Amino acid sequence: MGRQAPPPGPVPPRDPAAGLRGAWRAPAARLAFFLALGFIALLPGARQAFAQDWPARPVRFVVTFTQGGGADLTARIIGDRLGELWRQQVVVENRGGGNGSIGVEAVLHAPADGYTFLLLANTHVINMALYPRLAYDLLRDFTPVGMVSSAPMLLAVNPRFKAANLAEFTAVLRERPGKVDVASCGIATSHHFAMEIYKHSTGTVAVHVPHRGCSPATIDAVSGQIEAVMTSLPAALPFVRQGKLRALGVTTRDRSPNAPDIPTFRESGVPELRNYAVDNYYGLMARAGTPAEIVARLGADLRRVMAQPELRARLAGAGLDPFPLGPEETVALIRADVEKFREAIRVANIQPE
Repeated sequence: MGRQAPPPGPVPPRDPAAGLRGAWRAPAARLAFFLALGFIALLPGARQAFAQDWPARPVRFVVTFTQGGGADLTARIIGDRLGELWRQQVVVENRGGGNGSIGVEAVLHAPADGYTFLLLANTHVINMALYPRLAYDLLRDFTPVGMVSSAPMLLAVNPRFKAANLAEFTAVLRERPGKVDVASCGIATSHHFAMEIYKHSTGTVAVHVPHRGCSPATIDAVSGQIEAVMTSLPAALPFVRQGKLRALGVTTRDRSPNAPDIPTFRESGVPELRNYAVDNYYGLMARAGTPAEIVARLGADLRRVMAQPELRARLAGAGLDPFPLGPEETVALIRADVEKFREAIRVANIQPE
């Protein structure tokens, strides 16, 4: 007889993890595991917890202009209050150049993780109307959080000019077409567009004299070198109070809380101006793709600090008016202003520098 096989030895104890390790080696199992994790992360409770934990590190506000202007002051004022609320630093980064486009593109190429936001200015909206080949589209590439402040623009004249109000100024332009010089803060600025929209609305003609900034434009009107100026309210208001300039009207829809005695263009009694409104505004936008929960959290916190009297007082001290608008209102404003500025560009044949 042949040799018989030895009896089987004792069976080794089963390793309960061995099956799991073997299954983990299968690509399908690993894929299913990660999909399950992703599903859990998408659950409402997980998303809410994610937003509640934000921000876990400093948040960056990119301002596309130099320090000291309306955009920079807006970012720093709200950044201070939000930083106190979050107990987290808000860093204001000034990225000037390209008429604001360099900073916009910096935000566009930053991670959409809720830690970098754009300080929107209506200069960016003007750029959309003025430059046909921009590398960005505000409504396609960004998500609005909300508007914060506005810097009203003012039309003022030297006291020697024979016009006590905007209706009389309009009558002078109609009587003397092309004979009145009006300074602005620069070519293709919001001040330039505000004047061009006024002229187009009223069918009047005036000579545009661009300056390099609101301060020199205002000083030339004070000295009498220029008869009239379309400038920022903060730049002109001290001279108005001293009687060195005569204020004719602010361009905003409503009167400025900083100068409630100055009427709006809409209140001038000129029929063509009954719907006139041009705002110089600032707000916050997130890069498209930023988690919606973070955008909503920032929007809610922004409304919370905007309701604080201390913040409103700081805005007023900087010559800024509160301009709280929600995301939907912000989108509507941008769309309307792009069309308004495109029409002004066409009528006035405005060319970028």
